[in-house]
Amino acid sequence: MKKIICREDFWELFPDCKIGIVVCSGITNVYRGDETQYETMIRESEEKALTYLTESNFSDNRVIKVWRDAYTKFKTKKGARCSIEALLKRISKENHLGTINPIVDIYNSVSLSHAMPCGGEDIDRMEGNLLLTRADGDEPFYVIGSDENQPPFPGELVYKDDRGAVCRCWTWREAKRTMLTEETKNAMLCCELIDLQRWEDFLDVLECLKRETEEKLGGKAQIKILDIDHREAELL
Repeated sequence: MKKIICREDFWELFPDCKIGIVVCSGITNVYRGDETQYETMIRESEEKALTYLTESNFSDNRVIKVWRDAYTKFKTKKGARCSIEALLKRISKENHLGTINPIVDIYNSVSLSHAMPCGGEDIDRMEGNLLLTRADGDEPFYVIGSDENQPPFPGELVYKDDRGAVCRCWTWREAKRTMLTEETKNAMLCCELIDLQRWEDFLDVLECLKRETEEKLGGKAQIKILDIDHREAELL
């Protein structure tokens, strides 16, 4: 049985953080002649995302600032930002997202529509448990789209398994080894909450991920929330 485990060195940095996961099992992650439906979903989410950008200075928007502040607490690659900042920056420049595959389209849409970071990994491609922890600095990491090993810095926050880093700089870049593809049958979707004023939004993100995945891709999905008092959860 694989687990996700948040180690003590993570909670020392972010004791109030909540980690929400949606474990999706038995999905069929392929388009069924309905790719335009996903494109429409993304466009609608992009429009909603823009409502969170109310400040003229991009970094002054609360949904950006809370993550900028969080990223000052651990070692990061220069220029690394939370995934939701990257998405919001992109659409603020009218650079639309494209479709990738159904489950990625779903979590990108939910992430944008709530202005909160979402990601996903193929559980079957993980080796051992998934840890959220500070990196040793020698974990292999091959980002999506590259064949170059780019290991994390010592002390950098990462998701990692027995084989190497799965996501660098907490939410910044995902490894191609565990990325979600059309072959994915069992997936873990994730959302991190550091702004506790957005607790209800966080719960809605998880419910949306669960509902959209079950309705569109079949299978079953289960929500689990980790915090300082509940530091691990079973995957599959």
